[in-house]
Amino acid sequence: MTATPRSESIRLRSALEALPAYVAGKPAANGAGPRFKVSSNESPFPPPAAVREAVITAMDSANRYPDMGAVALREALGALHGVDPTQIAVSTGSVAVCGDLVRAVVDPGDEVVFAWRSFEAYPILVGSHGGVSVPVPLTATFEHDLETMAAAITDRTRLVLLCTPNNPTGPSLTTEQIRVFLSRVPEHVVVALDEAYREFHDPDSVAETATIFRDHPNVVLLRTFSKMQGLAGLRIGYAVAHPRLARALGQVTVPFGAGSLAQAAALASCEPAVMAELEQRAAWIREERARVADALRAQGWELPVSQGNFLYFPLAERSAQFAAFAEQRGLVLRAYGVDGVRATIAEQEANDLLIDICGQWRERDAQA
Repeated sequence: MTATPRSESIRLRSALEALPAYVAGKPAANGAGPRFKVSSNESPFPPPAAVREAVITAMDSANRYPDMGAVALREALGALHGVDPTQIAVSTGSVAVCGDLVRAVVDPGDEVVFAWRSFEAYPILVGSHGGVSVPVPLTATFEHDLETMAAAITDRTRLVLLCTPNNPTGPSLTTEQIRVFLSRVPEHVVVALDEAYREFHDPDSVAETATIFRDHPNVVLLRTFSKMQGLAGLRIGYAVAHPRLARALGQVTVPFGAGSLAQAAALASCEPAVMAELEQRAAWIREERARVADALRAQGWELPVSQGNFLYFPLAERSAQFAAFAEQRGLVLRAYGVDGVRATIAEQEANDLLIDICGQWRERDAQA
């Protein structure tokens, strides 16, 4: 006989009622013909062989807790960024580091300014920790409206999040744009440059954020191993911060958050030979992005200029319809309400299918 369960009477935080839910990219469903998932900005490449071997070796000590200080990894990252290892804060992906940042600087009722639409986790991280989100609409060309963002800063603002290249729309910020914006930000307000997609940026025009970081004590850089390095399933990312903020991030992060396998994979990814292999992959993504974008523009599409490993279709209220149209033809995209649709640059076969589906959509529209 099964006992009748008692109803819950626990009290949840009232802030949860207003939190949006994070929507993960849909997996590719089973069906006839090839099907591709290009909804999550994942790398189409598995980790390099040297990274795989490092993870296998690390399995032998998986019965032990990981190095909570991630000492070896922080030393390697410190050398790469030209900072003291103590200025590197490691956690389970850059989204977790962003959450640590909110916990470290935002008290209940404090404000966090960010562009919208941008990374979907921002309002969730802010609201779940008692902060107040101040989303600033993107410009007509789907870029950060830095003028309005600067004007949105008040006495309650503690943090500004700048995603560059911006996810999901693709445009990026230049060195000069960031510098001018920082000149209008009070020095006690932290400005986070979320560079999850930096490696896919055209190397000739990418912002000089290392120099900006050195010149501004209120700037912090957020980076991830999930994208170019292909370690999305192992969850590891980091911040490059000035000493006081770096210590604060260490105080609030989850103990043992960066697992031993993830640390081993990230450390191997920092080896010069592996970094060279990864850069070749990033260059291929950049070339594919240009090829696909050129093909779509030839069809008549008007798309934002993307510096990420994705393209954005500003389809407004037709977004869900376009995503469903693509899924019926074997391609799973990421729709954002009534804003637009994002497609990751993936395997060449998936990219070719995207071009074909977009052509079919345009032809259907022309016949309507």
